[in-house]
Amino acid sequence: MNSSLNKDKATSTNHFDVVIAGGGLSGALMALSLSTLVTGQQMPLKIAIVEANPILTDPSRSFDDRVLALSHGSAAYLTDVGAWQYLYQHAEPINNIHISDRGHYGKARLYAKQQQVDALGYVAEMSVIGAALLKALATKNNITWFAPDRIENVQWQSEQVNVELSSGAQLTAALLLGCDGVQSPCRKFANIATTSRDYQQSALIANVATAHHHNNIAYERFTETGPIAMLPLSPAPNSNKQSAGRCSLVWTLTPELAEKMLNLSDDEFAEQLAQSFGHWLGKITHVGKRVTYPLTLVQASEQVYHRMALIGNASHTIHPIAGQGFNLGLRDVSDMTQVIKNALAQQQDIGAFANLMQYAQARQQDQQQVISLTDSLVTLFSNQLPPLVAGRNIGLKVLNYVPILKNALVKKTMGY
Repeated sequence: MNSSLNKDKATSTNHFDVVIAGGGLSGALMALSLSTLVTGQQMPLKIAIVEANPILTDPSRSFDDRVLALSHGSAAYLTDVGAWQYLYQHAEPINNIHISDRGHYGKARLYAKQQQVDALGYVAEMSVIGAALLKALATKNNITWFAPDRIENVQWQSEQVNVELSSGAQLTAALLLGCDGVQSPCRKFANIATTSRDYQQSALIANVATAHHHNNIAYERFTETGPIAMLPLSPAPNSNKQSAGRCSLVWTLTPELAEKMLNLSDDEFAEQLAQSFGHWLGKITHVGKRVTYPLTLVQASEQVYHRMALIGNASHTIHPIAGQGFNLGLRDVSDMTQVIKNALAQQQDIGAFANLMQYAQARQQDQQQVISLTDSLVTLFSNQLPPLVAGRNIGLKVLNYVPILKNALVKKTMGY
């Protein structure tokens, strides 16, 4: 893996097979996934990553301590690309999922053993996942980083795409992949419109410690103020011995209530959380840093453009209610890799629009299914109208006792 010195690149043109805009989770994973592919001449692809942050010297600027849920399928893919070996010791397994509706009878339980797997999924900090991807990338010699640097201009030509960086470096490639997040400059350069839906909700996230160990159970608890997810985390390096367990909290609230919760003292917040979540894990013994952010659904109107495709949050940003955001982006990476692999095997132009349309078609159904799932969950479980409350509790009861329904939901959440 090469790190570019931008001052040395400013006067030259650098030719690549693929330029990846963005070196965060999607971009780093995209590069790693493509790194083993070879051309018809059995040469590895030449890959460039353009990242605005100094990711190689200060990874924390790109990978913070937010917590992500990794599906079983995502863990399997990370194993295939060589990143899981750097990650698994820091990822906490989800063995069971408990779904409940506070104050009502509806409950559902999902078990890894029933699916004959070791875990339904895993939970890890973004910083840990990012570090694993960087370690795996460090073993590759066909990847060049331009970091810190930015794309200032893109020119699309019939045979290639020309990319101009703020450092003055000129890059050319057969294909540009936009892995540059919800505000994607690549998407804007191509004038691809987006549709958005404001859920009029905020997510409050924090790491909390509890008196009882989580026993690798993930809780999804629906309350009058919004759904609460408590995800099992591995112990903190210097954890308080009075705290048996550590969990990642994602609490969906109205913006006003989220702001109120943000301004409470730790003890007051722990009391409010215990009232809403219940005592499944005993007393909340410690509350970490609290952060809130607004929840919106953002979708690009097009997945592909001439010699360009959008990956991950550049294409779709979804509600965190089912913990599917990163997993959906990972499957973007997987499908794009397969499209490029097929094109190389047939000695086709990897940036040809017909090949990119295969990617768009491959992703359409999966993306719409996940977005429909999260949308319906938000509508169903954030509403206190008596008919909806009764309906969802009947639904949870049926889900728990009808294996074919339960298996279908579990397979989807596992990433299959």
